[in-house]
Amino acid sequence: MRFILGAPFPIEVRSSIKILNLTTAMTSVFRSIQLPVAQLNLKTVLKCGQSFRWTMVPLDPTEQDLTKIGPKTEAKAHDMPTEEWRLTLEDRVVCLRQTTTELFYRAHFPVESALGPPSDCQDSTLLWLKDYFQLDIDLEALYADWGKRDPIFQKVAPRFVGIRILRQDPWENLVSFICSQNNHISRITSMVHSLCIHFGRVVCSSSELPGSPLDASWHPFPPPEALANPNVEARLRELGFGYRAKYIQKTAAMLCEQHKDPMKALLELRQLSTSEARARLLELHGVGPKVADCILLMSLDKTEVVPVDTHVQQIATKMYGFRSQGKQPKAMNPKLYSEIATKFTDTWGSYAGWAHSVLFTADLKSFANFGLDSAAAVTAQEAILPLPSPAPVAEKNPLDERPASAPVKSEGPSQKPVLRKRKLEPSSNSNSEVSKGEAQGAPQDTTLAERVKRRRRPGNHA
Repeated sequence: MRFILGAPFPIEVRSSIKILNLTTAMTSVFRSIQLPVAQLNLKTVLKCGQSFRWTMVPLDPTEQDLTKIGPKTEAKAHDMPTEEWRLTLEDRVVCLRQTTTELFYRAHFPVESALGPPSDCQDSTLLWLKDYFQLDIDLEALYADWGKRDPIFQKVAPRFVGIRILRQDPWENLVSFICSQNNHISRITSMVHSLCIHFGRVVCSSSELPGSPLDASWHPFPPPEALANPNVEARLRELGFGYRAKYIQKTAAMLCEQHKDPMKALLELRQLSTSEARARLLELHGVGPKVADCILLMSLDKTEVVPVDTHVQQIATKMYGFRSQGKQPKAMNPKLYSEIATKFTDTWGSYAGWAHSVLFTADLKSFANFGLDSAAAVTAQEAILPLPSPAPVAEKNPLDERPASAPVKSEGPSQKPVLRKRKLEPSSNSNSEVSKGEAQGAPQDTTLAERVKRRRRPGNHA
């Protein structure tokens, strides 16, 4: 059974929910599962441009003790959580904390709820976590396989362990990546939160959830019906969505007109082949090949798909020596897109989309010094990325903005490698700015390779 972000809980779960009228907030205690950072690193996975609604709340020393990790010892003092990650679902706010060996989780329910907290609230939260983070996939085994296939990946991987693809709700994923066109992570995040605040309901307020900023409120992602009204476009433009406002409203309206249950219809795309699902997505307003491929990879289980934008093009050119057949184009086009995607699926196999996310994250400015101390940063970057000269890059990718007349093929092998399924055991303490659709060529988005190249130019001794 899989839980879907922001969607109603399945019948199997709702049947066990007691109908209560709560007068006080319900916050469960933290529980934990044994999960090393090599299998999941929240600091990278939740900030690398996959999902845009997670909120990080810094913890003070007294709040760190809430995880009930165990006796305070010198051995554990350095491994206490320093932040909490929060995400609002339909009926609860999920709160996560992490050490190097454990993932801690709890759920917070609103003060008043028609359904109230389910009697198995911790079990249902854990089931959702396993599905959302796809914890049945052994990430360390995948890293080992990619390292054997690709010496470049092998060099980059040690600093960027634990990066896995999320299994998101397709509707939220679709709208988020319509917002991502010619944009960057911080602005996409602002847009997505604005959608939730202005078109979603309140699950709980700051007074109910400890540690929340003053006047904060927690909202799930709005359903298609909330964005389908023609008046929505004008309101979104007022909120700063620009041309994306039209795409969001028209896509929501199209789904509502064509399907009795739009969110279910999107979920059913998981059962189609990659090419069939891509073709369906390309029928939607504002969805071009790159946006479609992000949705295929991040919410529709198409693990081989590699979304291609300017960053991925730069990685292919500078790190892998990619050259297009024939004259090198100045801007992305369907032929170049397909060639780059095929290059990476041939290199990494049927989980190529997962592998690409590691290289993509490593190339982000916000992670330039991730896992390094200041003294080692330059040396490590130069050792990892001794790259050729960059190819010309267009200022924006037209494939991000328009629906394509035909799908761009980037499917990988049909057979997936046999991976060891991970068995998650409860812990002994069980109670206890640049995205795939960002603006192109901006100076603040300089890659690691380009910064290293500048350091090597005569007169640069930084």
